[in-house]
Amino acid sequence: MGDLFIALDFTTCWQVVLLGFIGGVLSGFIGSGGAFFMTPGMMNLGVQGVVAVGSNITHKFGKAMVGSRKHGEMGHVDKKLGIFMLVTALLGIRLAVWISSSLFGSGDSHGQGAGAAANLYISLVFIIILFFVSISMLRDSLRKREEGDTGPSKRISEWLSGLKLFPMIEFPVADVRVSLWVILLVGLSVGYLAGTIGVGGFLGVPAMIYVFGVPTAVAAGTELFLAMFMGAFGAINYAMEGFVDIRLVLLLYLGSLLGIYIGAYGTKVVNERMIRLVTGVVILLCVISRAVAVPIYLGQLELVSLVEPSRYELLNSISKAILYLAGVSGVLLILVNVARGYIRHRRAISSISS
Repeated sequence: MGDLFIALDFTTCWQVVLLGFIGGVLSGFIGSGGAFFMTPGMMNLGVQGVVAVGSNITHKFGKAMVGSRKHGEMGHVDKKLGIFMLVTALLGIRLAVWISSSLFGSGDSHGQGAGAAANLYISLVFIIILFFVSISMLRDSLRKREEGDTGPSKRISEWLSGLKLFPMIEFPVADVRVSLWVILLVGLSVGYLAGTIGVGGFLGVPAMIYVFGVPTAVAAGTELFLAMFMGAFGAINYAMEGFVDIRLVLLLYLGSLLGIYIGAYGTKVVNERMIRLVTGVVILLCVISRAVAVPIYLGQLELVSLVEPSRYELLNSISKAILYLAGVSGVLLILVNVARGYIRHRRAISSISS
């Protein structure tokens, strides 16, 4: 396998399984494929960025299929909306794969410099996009808490509806009416991000909530439905470039297929404000984790020497620690709220039956 794929010892294997479990719980809960956690997590383990993205998007297909089915049973999937977004999402994925593979191959076939260029590009896109997503969701969540309103802000969706950019499409499950042009633009952006960093849901879900006006639970389920097709298409494209490590894919499945059921159940018992608050905090910590690793790639490319090469391992350890803090804290919050919701549910049933 050469230098492209890492060696997998026992410690690395269980860490990848743990990444899958945490990503699965977060995925089912907030509608993202969980790649915002798993992609940087694998990079911290020494996996090349393009391989982390390629393996993640391959894993995304099966996990999204399970999550979409679970959300579908609860009536949280608008298939019509997902299909409309898919039209341009596939174009976005193809563009992203071309850019990433070109950067990786800009030096020798699997050289450090080429790998660092792709890693830096993936990390910067991750940091820039998800920073704004996390801040927006946190501001909205906290503001609504002060006003005593638990629903998401509808200012953007109402403004766009007022513009009436025809043709306007009705989506009965989501109970919204959205311009076709807005849908296609969001679909292209979601596909590009999914293909670049393995994270489409963290643009797709907020866009459906704040731009389209879709309820949070339906946005989560619809994104997972969309992710099935994006995952399949992305997997084929990355596999053709030789950037899919099937070993990592299978290890991620071991953890994620259990986690996603826990997370999906959480959307039934946790209010929307809490979902957005947990989402914002976890994303922001993941952004900080990736930012800590950026000086490593800058040094490897000999662009800027912010730290001594001897400190690279320390920076990577700090980045990994922050990432696990984000993931574990998020999962614990979800599990606590799921347990509370389940207890309330059982008590309600007991009181009715008695």
